[in-house]
Amino acid sequence: MNVTHLECANCGRHYEAGNLYNLCEDCGKPLLVRYDLERAAATLTKDALRGRAASLWRYREVLPVERAENIVTLGEGLTPLLRADRLAAALPLPLNLFIKDESTNPTQSFKARGMTAAVSMAKELGVTKTAAPSAGNAAGALAAYAARAGIEAHLFMPQDTPQANIIECAQTGAFVNLVDGLITDCGKIVAERKDAAGWFDVSTLKEPYRVEGKKTMGYELAEQLGWTLPDVILYPTGGGTGLIGMWKAFDEMEALGWIDGRRPRMVSVQAAGCAPIVRAFHAGERFAAEFENAHTAASGLRVPKAIGDFLIIDALRASKGTAVAVPDEELLAAVGEIGAAEGLFCAPEGAACLPALRRLIDEDQVAEGETVVLFNTGAGVKYLECFQ
Repeated sequence: MNVTHLECANCGRHYEAGNLYNLCEDCGKPLLVRYDLERAAATLTKDALRGRAASLWRYREVLPVERAENIVTLGEGLTPLLRADRLAAALPLPLNLFIKDESTNPTQSFKARGMTAAVSMAKELGVTKTAAPSAGNAAGALAAYAARAGIEAHLFMPQDTPQANIIECAQTGAFVNLVDGLITDCGKIVAERKDAAGWFDVSTLKEPYRVEGKKTMGYELAEQLGWTLPDVILYPTGGGTGLIGMWKAFDEMEALGWIDGRRPRMVSVQAAGCAPIVRAFHAGERFAAEFENAHTAASGLRVPKAIGDFLIIDALRASKGTAVAVPDEELLAAVGEIGAAEGLFCAPEGAACLPALRRLIDEDQVAEGETVVLFNTGAGVKYLECFQ
């Protein structure tokens, strides 16, 4: 195992690897896994990747599981990076436009990446019961991977979570609890009950390993683009683990000698009805206040308060990126536009990246000929209520 320690993303306190942790005991902020990248580089090489399995576990040396028998997998990762030439032709500026389509993951969203890592580590560390709040897709992923590992999954979701997610969780053996409130209310219930119930909390960024699975989107993107990162990445942001993970991956890849120090401009895309990161970023703040009366049809973006807010905003500023809020009518219309142009039935969260890109073009924040990647984080078929 190449893990050297865990480190608080805020105060820098170190924690010994191989133990169960949630948040930093000093400041209550997320912990990140650190690796001996020099040791990892001895076997994790570009040439070695050519013969490895087409899953995210191809990057095993920079993932936290020590023993291979503890890896809980459904074949996640190495999702398509698709050229979107027809979509690009409808834009007012010539671009090299791509869509990274995470809907091809098991359970049909990028959440599978985080849960394969989190549940594998839970298994390795002896966890028998897990719990998490979710807007839908994370619950579906946890239910599936926990079932495969023989671990209990206790899930708390808002009552108006898409039916596809609720049914999916029930059919994969999870204990499903519907809550009259938002994901933040669900999170409070988990926090209040976890100790007495014996649950390990796998909430977004409240354990160190989901971000490790999500960071593989950054590794894949670099590999699929011939080890050259794009100019701009637009990423739909609820809890923000995917954006945080990719930013971490870029630093790791530079240390491995795979890429140089150039970074994409990272763009956080949120719904206008729930845009805490957008509001804090443009106000010059590092931490985002809870967004009151949050509402959006894109359930994955309905996260009023993200514990990793400062990590998201730090990445946006360091990359000279930005944050954009998109009204629901625009993101829902974009689902059909992307579908008609490229044949992808995107989740509303992913579709929000298209009107966000148009906004950037209008504001001269994207230049002619740049390479731009939009992330579709899930499958539109899970949101049928949005289109009835």
